[in-house]
Amino acid sequence: MAQPLIEMRDIKKSYGKVRALEGADLTVYENEIVGLLGDNGAGKSTLIKVLSGAVPASSGEIFIRGQKVRIASTADAIAHGIETIYQDSALVTQLSIARNLFLGREPVKGPRFFDRMDQDAMNAVAKDLMARVGITKDIPPTTPISSLSGGERQAVAIARAMYFESDLIILDEPTNNLGVAETQGVLRFVRNARDSGHSCIFIAHNIHHVFQVVDRIVVMRLGRIVADDIDPKTTSVEAVERVITGLDEDMPAGIPITTDA
Repeated sequence: MAQPLIEMRDIKKSYGKVRALEGADLTVYENEIVGLLGDNGAGKSTLIKVLSGAVPASSGEIFIRGQKVRIASTADAIAHGIETIYQDSALVTQLSIARNLFLGREPVKGPRFFDRMDQDAMNAVAKDLMARVGITKDIPPTTPISSLSGGERQAVAIARAMYFESDLIILDEPTNNLGVAETQGVLRFVRNARDSGHSCIFIAHNIHHVFQVVDRIVVMRLGRIVADDIDPKTTSVEAVERVITGLDEDMPAGIPITTDA
């Protein structure tokens, strides 16, 4: 396997007396899609918020390509090539597709002191990106986000992460509240991200969606990583559910969680 892209070591996070993370270790390799699973309260969102700079860890270390880094803000995470796409896509619905793709990083033209946005350049990039992430409809890049479907909005968010050469794209429940066609579109976008050389962390309650796109499954329970090498090609959904709930610990020794079925 390729070298580790991201390593989180012994990450702990407390909110007062509540221990959200109890020493979690997570590794993501280059060009890999990792499915992060666990029940509500398992610590998934907290771990991802630490990696994305949304909340500080109480203790622990983060390494990117073997170099220790400090991620104290979302700006730090973005600077280190980490983009997070939340369920609501973090898009500005009143602005156009093109403006959302470049939000805060708009190209300018003419003398720098005028700082005029290069709308033509943004529109051209937006049109190309939407085609690359699988949007087949001819949607003008000037279309406001409010006019798009849920799946199309996710496509814009993923396209933004891909354009700015993010090394790691974190998708937090991207298929929630989407229809069947839109869900398949989002899953296709995830595969396209990997094919374009990006790594992904995919978080979803729907295990069947995870099985369709990930290379490896990591399971959290009670603030810890309890399994980090589950191969979806040789494991059943039911077996992973037993790991998530802890029922696998009640099974007699010697019974594997993998299956040839």
